[in-house]
Amino acid sequence: MTTAPRDLSDLSDPSTDPFAVADAAAAVIAERTGAERHDIALVLGSGWGSAADLIGETVATIDNDEVPGFHRAAVEGHSGTMRSVEIGDTGRRALVFGTRTHFYEGRGVRAVVHGIRTAKAAGVSTVVLTNGCGGLNPEWAPGTPVLIRDHLNLTATSPIEGANFVDLTDLYTPRLRAIAREVDPDLDEGVYVQFRGPHYETPAEVAMAKVLGGDLVGMSTTLEAIAARQCGLDVLGISLVTNLAAGISDVPLSHAEVLEAGRAAADRCGRLLADVVRRIG
Repeated sequence: MTTAPRDLSDLSDPSTDPFAVADAAAAVIAERTGAERHDIALVLGSGWGSAADLIGETVATIDNDEVPGFHRAAVEGHSGTMRSVEIGDTGRRALVFGTRTHFYEGRGVRAVVHGIRTAKAAGVSTVVLTNGCGGLNPEWAPGTPVLIRDHLNLTATSPIEGANFVDLTDLYTPRLRAIAREVDPDLDEGVYVQFRGPHYETPAEVAMAKVLGGDLVGMSTTLEAIAARQCGLDVLGISLVTNLAAGISDVPLSHAEVLEAGRAAADRCGRLLADVVRRIG
């Protein structure tokens, strides 16, 4: 009797080395893009999909499921591809992920942060994490971009395995936030709160997040940011307020609302992100 060979890219297998899978993924990306290394990575959340077109010329596009450890997009409004983009005429390359694996998909935290570890293996030194989120500040109308200055991880998990104690002080790099404010002096900052999802937060949960110091609520980003710090990457986080959170507004929440707000803000957010990326050394 023979058994099928073990899938060495199966991140759900505890015996799999997630960093080895990231190395394998980076090797495929290098081969497909013709770039030995990339300089910056972007994870495009809801409302940020057009940013890649404004950063520069797309040199190569790869379907996610052709790269070890990656999967097709599971959320409407996300692209199931990754792109290698020339950053203007700087000679630098951006690795742009058109989707992310969300914790609520049930693939495990290793899959959630696989893109970050792959980016590091591809030579990246800076990662830009974007998302669409609910806002707790009534002055932030849908379509408002907000810098993330800190976060609250309410997923009850971490991407870091073992007795590996990583300092998260200044996790969201102050230098990068300063660059973003140079591009748009009107940018506000806030604390992002990640819930597990996929259901939206109750008004009581939103009230709890506010008491804890939160300004933005969503279902992504914090686990990726922690993994990025473990890898030694600089991190810039930007949220797009797509709706007022439950209890802040009396309007029922829906994913259609998120997509519509993202479409309405696409030009502003795309240009903001493109200008910031060009300035990051």
